[in-house]
Amino acid sequence: MTKILLLSIALFSFTACGKEEANPPVCTTKPIQPLQIIDKPIAFGPERIEMTKAYIKTHYGKDVENIEITPKIILVHWTADMDFDRSFERLRPEKLLSDRKDIVKASALNVSSQFMVARDGTIYRLMPENWMARHVIGLNYSSIGIENVGGKDNRIDDLTPAQRQANIDLVMYLKAKYPTIGYLVGHHEYQQMESTPLWLEKDEGYRTVKSDPGEQFMSELRDAVNCLELKAPPEGK
Repeated sequence: MTKILLLSIALFSFTACGKEEANPPVCTTKPIQPLQIIDKPIAFGPERIEMTKAYIKTHYGKDVENIEITPKIILVHWTADMDFDRSFERLRPEKLLSDRKDIVKASALNVSSQFMVARDGTIYRLMPENWMARHVIGLNYSSIGIENVGGKDNRIDDLTPAQRQANIDLVMYLKAKYPTIGYLVGHHEYQQMESTPLWLEKDEGYRTVKSDPGEQFMSELRDAVNCLELKAPPEGK
């Protein structure tokens, strides 16, 4: 009887161990620290800084002594150009290029972004992370922009698996560095943020329609960083 009892206990223990499920993954950025980022600065001298201050005053109603921001949003883009060098050159000058007639009335300040990710997943830092870049209407004063080289003709969701992984790593890096970040937003979703306190744009007529970086890319990115509990924009706009 004792042998039968011991055998039963052993079989039960073996069966229980066989059914034991793995612990859920722990959300951590330690595996990607330090993240490899290449500094490739755009032109951001005194003139661009003063133009940025003027933009902040005109569009956000704030008089500021510097252009430092408290990051609360990660805003994801594509460049609509398949070439890294051409994409970089569009952001490098301090003033808008002559073909940006769609936004020049708002300011001659050139568009910019804190980061650009090449097709092979290489991450480039274009300017200080906590300086305001002009990359999205209404939300520049609280967001860090990530430009991804791609989106041919501003229509095709063609960003690469390497870029997806780089964006995952970069989002985790930024959230670890700036705990104030609470939102992860695609450029095509930016107008949905108008219902939040982070929206600052004073000009009700200043809006553009965007398609980048696409629903699929944002869905895959959000799924991969789900453990960070970053909010998507509110529904309804």
